[in-house]
Amino acid sequence: MTTVASIRRNWTGHAAFLAFLGSIPLANWMIHNIGTVCVPNGPCLVPVAPGLMAPSGVLTVGVALVLRDVMQRCLGLRAGLVAIAIGTALSALIAPAPLVIASGAAFLLSELADCAVYTPLQRRRLVLAVIASAVVGLVVDSVIFLGLAFGDLTYLPGQIVGKLWAAALGSAGIAWLRGKL
Repeated sequence: MTTVASIRRNWTGHAAFLAFLGSIPLANWMIHNIGTVCVPNGPCLVPVAPGLMAPSGVLTVGVALVLRDVMQRCLGLRAGLVAIAIGTALSALIAPAPLVIASGAAFLLSELADCAVYTPLQRRRLVLAVIASAVVGLVVDSVIFLGLAFGDLTYLPGQIVGKLWAAALGSAGIAWLRGKL
């Protein structure tokens, strides 16, 4: 028998899946199109803290890392991996190949690192699981992405801070939704 809670959980999981799916091409598009400064042959940057800049897709990716956890909780790990594959394929329509490859690899490897932290914690301490896995995921994602996309980790501190801001906002949303998942 289907319960209201299972319907809500299924709906929430599919909404997170679609939002995550869209976040990958959005972040890749933003990197070359939106920012307060655009570096020649490099990313467009946004300020994330006094004196720190990051590629503009950073805020989208920070939220995406939290959406991944919602997907895993509601739909399972396979849904996250499918969303990464589809999102990467969609990115190929709007971003240069090196950026798409870097993004896909970063999302995949950070998903695996995120999963290793999130999965054992999520049943007992959901908010802690989301925060801890987001921190691990965003560091892995940042190092892999910057290294592959630009061959340079100059923006690593900004990437981490920007994703932390976005993950904190996403985690606050998870804390609010906690009883609904």
